[in-house]
Amino acid sequence: MAKAEIFAGNCGFNTTVETRMNGKVCNIHISSECAAIQRMAEELTQVNPFQEISFKRSLPLTHEMGVKYCTHAACPVTSGIIKAVEVEAGLALPTDVTIRLSKTNKE
Repeated sequence: MAKAEIFAGNCGFNTTVETRMNGKVCNIHISSECAAIQRMAEELTQVNPFQEISFKRSLPLTHEMGVKYCTHAACPVTSGIIKAVEVEAGLALPTDVTIRLSKTNKE
């Protein structure tokens, strides 16, 4: 099982994603404080890892669900879900991902 703990930022919502391979598909369990992600979790329960890791053939199902349910385009949850799927499927190492934001006022 691979696990992603996602702390989304200003909204203050936390999401936990657990993934487990089942043959050629990856089962996904999402627990979130965000109502939009909770609705997405009801529908996004299984993906094909090889269809999730590329934009070349079509939009990954995880991103389709993000567009359908999540109203904030910069929400990091969909990327976190895909990273957990990649790790569980052996397509990536379990390496943390970080986005550091800052702002300077230069005049």
